[in-house]
Amino acid sequence: MKLIKERIIAAFFSLILIASVFAFPASAAVGSANLKVTIVETNPYPAKIGEYLTLNLQVENIGGDKAGNVDIEIVPKYPFSLSEANTVQNIGALNPGRTATKEFYLYVDKDAQKGVRSIDIRTRADKSSPWSEKTFDIRIGTETFDSKGTVELAEIISSPEVFMPGDKGTVTVTLRNTATNPTVSIDGKDYDTNARIQAAVLRPLSNGITVLDAPYYEMGLLGPGDSIKLTFNVEVEEDAREGVHNFELTIEGNSFDYNSRKSIPLEVDSSNIKVIPSKPLRLVDGKATVEFDVANTHPNELNSVSIKPEAEGVKFYPVEYFIGPMDPDELFTIEFDAMTDNSSDAGKEASGYTNMSVTASYNNGINRHENVAGNLNLETDSMPSETNSTVAIAGVIAIFIPAAFLLYRRKK
Repeated sequence: MKLIKERIIAAFFSLILIASVFAFPASAAVGSANLKVTIVETNPYPAKIGEYLTLNLQVENIGGDKAGNVDIEIVPKYPFSLSEANTVQNIGALNPGRTATKEFYLYVDKDAQKGVRSIDIRTRADKSSPWSEKTFDIRIGTETFDSKGTVELAEIISSPEVFMPGDKGTVTVTLRNTATNPTVSIDGKDYDTNARIQAAVLRPLSNGITVLDAPYYEMGLLGPGDSIKLTFNVEVEEDAREGVHNFELTIEGNSFDYNSRKSIPLEVDSSNIKVIPSKPLRLVDGKATVEFDVANTHPNELNSVSIKPEAEGVKFYPVEYFIGPMDPDELFTIEFDAMTDNSSDAGKEASGYTNMSVTASYNNGINRHENVAGNLNLETDSMPSETNSTVAIAGVIAIFIPAAFLLYRRKK
């Protein structure tokens, strides 16, 4: 009986082990490389029949592990074609959170029909990994409508208003149909004044900025006076130059006559939070109240602004000062109580200066930033107040003992 129980228990644990192997395959390992591919630019857009098309593809490693040797491949199918030698391009190693771009040149068959056609794009993390495939739509040609509504660029909103290098954010454009009446008569013929937006794409015109979204397709009809908002996610690289960058918004409307291109500006500025001492940084008897002027030198509002001072051997209260939102050119005056940290050896050194850093943290839009806003010298006492008291008492005793001894001898 005991032997049967032991065999049943052994069989049970074996089944659990087998189930766990099938439940958690190696491909589902946490932290593996994961590739995301995006078409960031189609040139020309829409693709022209009988001409070459340039596809700018971006590959991003959104996984938690390094991709050792990334390949990207276009699987051509009618009406697109490209030479067999150019179907696969190698990117190489791609660390988590990093992106890379590659260009492919496709030919659009001269007998292709206008409309939307699909294309397959494949990626793999290394030569031993399986291919991952995604299908994208590409528009060929432009359909023509008799509507006479036209589209204007009514508003541009950037969030944040002014980007810092390394920031991500959005550019939102408002398109409006300029027509005021439902119909218009041209050469004795009546036309409706609806405006069709068949497609809209945002392209960067300078280095250092990237559009993270694919084009908008088939946005439908805008009646007279109607408007629509289109939002594009954009990213400014860490090494982007300061100043005004430009995007081009290409709108495919009712017909070739009503297609348009609009210039969209985006400003980049690295100015940030400045912290300036407003009175001497000096400890007296191991204590002081240090005061700073905090200024927002960035062109737009910064949020969740906080200031944190640090110095070896010194404690500050509060540990961190939270200001909150700051308008451009706004100035705050803040105070910290500073005192020598007697538990630290650095707080018991001879008088002199200790290095003091003041760090400013803040948000520009959705982006968290941090910079050392002050690299200062804090003047310190010769020793903390308790030590000074001890020395004073010792000095009094040293004076009192010889005097008492002399008085005693005279009495004797």
